[in-house]
Amino acid sequence: MTTERLTTAQALVKWMCAQHIAHDDGTAEPLFAGVFGIFGHGNVTCLAEALERVQDQLPTWRGQNEQGMALAGVAYAKAKRGRRIMVATSSVGPGATNMVTAAGVAMANRLPLLILSGDTFQNRRPDPVLQQVEHFGEPSMTVNDCFKPVVRYWDRITHPEQLMASLPQALQTMLDPATRGPAFVGLPQDIQAQAHDFPAAFFETKVWRVPRQRADEAQIAAAAAALKTAQRPLIIAGGGTLYSGAEGLLNDFAARRGIPVAETTAGKTSVLDSHEHGIGLTGPTGSSAGNALAQDADVVLLLGTRLQDFTTGSWTCFQDKNVRFININTAAFDAHKHRSLPVVGDALACLSELDDAMGDWSAPAARMAQARAAMAEWRAYLNERRTPDNQTPTYAQVVGAVNELSTADDSVLTAAGGLPGEMNKGWLAKSHRSYDCEYGFSCMGYEISGGWGAAMAHAETRTGDGELIVFVGDGSYMMMNSDLYSSVLSGHKMIVVVCDNGGYAVINRLQNFKGGESFNNLIKDCRLGDGVEPFMPDFAAHAASMGAIVYDVDTIAELSEAFTKARSADRTVVISTRVQSHDWTGGDSWWDVGVPEVSPREQVRAAKEEHEQGRANQRVGV
Repeated sequence: MTTERLTTAQALVKWMCAQHIAHDDGTAEPLFAGVFGIFGHGNVTCLAEALERVQDQLPTWRGQNEQGMALAGVAYAKAKRGRRIMVATSSVGPGATNMVTAAGVAMANRLPLLILSGDTFQNRRPDPVLQQVEHFGEPSMTVNDCFKPVVRYWDRITHPEQLMASLPQALQTMLDPATRGPAFVGLPQDIQAQAHDFPAAFFETKVWRVPRQRADEAQIAAAAAALKTAQRPLIIAGGGTLYSGAEGLLNDFAARRGIPVAETTAGKTSVLDSHEHGIGLTGPTGSSAGNALAQDADVVLLLGTRLQDFTTGSWTCFQDKNVRFININTAAFDAHKHRSLPVVGDALACLSELDDAMGDWSAPAARMAQARAAMAEWRAYLNERRTPDNQTPTYAQVVGAVNELSTADDSVLTAAGGLPGEMNKGWLAKSHRSYDCEYGFSCMGYEISGGWGAAMAHAETRTGDGELIVFVGDGSYMMMNSDLYSSVLSGHKMIVVVCDNGGYAVINRLQNFKGGESFNNLIKDCRLGDGVEPFMPDFAAHAASMGAIVYDVDTIAELSEAFTKARSADRTVVISTRVQSHDWTGGDSWWDVGVPEVSPREQVRAAKEEHEQGRANQRVGV
């Protein structure tokens, strides 16, 4: 048997370079697109040594913050529909734990990310080493154990030979749509350096394919029978629709059979603004049309959604007491939720088989007429919301202005705070898979770092003059902004729109809505030092210091002019604009949060009574 003597770190890197992914069009490319890395004593002497020698084949990008670079990897994976994977590597200790939040984002959103972290010595001779956290009575535990709840696959390599068993298992887990998510591999410092005679076969080129799981025939038959009983059907398209590439079939299916289609946050752009059967989202960030048609739906076909509470309105969106759910999902865990008729399999494959089983059935014409009327009312409301005036711009006006100037080649990204609601409602999709709103983990700080990763993916597939557009609130900007510098350094341009509303305004909204006094959310309401007056940072000046081209605007006209100029810029552009802090787009459904049972505050008591009335509409036992 031919062997090659390599260290654990060298073998790991060589194996990654040998992995390729096959696409539906018959082409193949390297599966691992690159490495985001911040080096320290736990990974610089061994893993960095191996990565340096393959940088033309597997590029390494220097991050500014471990969480940020891992978030960039998550956004890249989403832009690639989970079919290419980024690696994030850190040293031991705080560098590792900084990535735990990003792992949670990948886990909640079911996206692949390979996390490689340094670890303490297996031989324990130098213990405790720099940055080691010791656990009395459990010496094998390190901070890397805290990744276990937020990854699909976790391993610590304690002997070089273990790579041959662990790495293929990790990759299979990340690529299978039923188990897709992040993987963590811990690399103890002494084991990274240890050499082993690896079989040459381990490094042979391997071409992976993302499987398309087919459902059981009986599940398809049961789903078809249930859907044929519908008088008021509804389809809800989740992220699985886009990951499987089912959007084309979905729109053909819905148009032919006269079924309105709502979306989830992850599924947005499954239906385009030009499709007459589209009715927006359901739930608290949904449209009035989407929520109205969910209210009376008698059969709901769910396509690739995990049924998060922002899709179901904490299970108040569906008020027909006999409503039935048909749940197509690659994960049986999801397909069986809430007493659904499960159809376990790939969205494209299962919808195709369901279509065949439906014969010539179509929904009553009144259902689509209801959808069109509801959408006409919603569009009129949106148009009114988007119309500029002479006041400080609203979120709706900012989103509307940029949306109107965007093209079908552009992609847009946001996360957390008030922007998901405004973007989910007000961004009118012009192309499929052009929208990333991280609302699975709702991670503040995802926006700019994720934008960096998405810009990398966008640059690989961009046609024409398409841009990567990032919307970020002032609160998220303050949490994580250093990857503006990363994007300028690496040449991955994005247009970043910073919406400055004076703090955490959407949480202030929730605080007030549930009876609370404004407290610690808006800058003007937080605790200040003696003699200090509230003030906001100069976001444009800050962004300029990191190499971005900047525009500081106050009106929609100025915003539109700045955005037009940004399209022709040669590097990342930041447009900072003031927005109103108490003006929000409606269309919401009820949402369940904890409201105090007792309070000396009259407004809280009133909010509790109102909240309990909403809770009475929740589906129980599902």
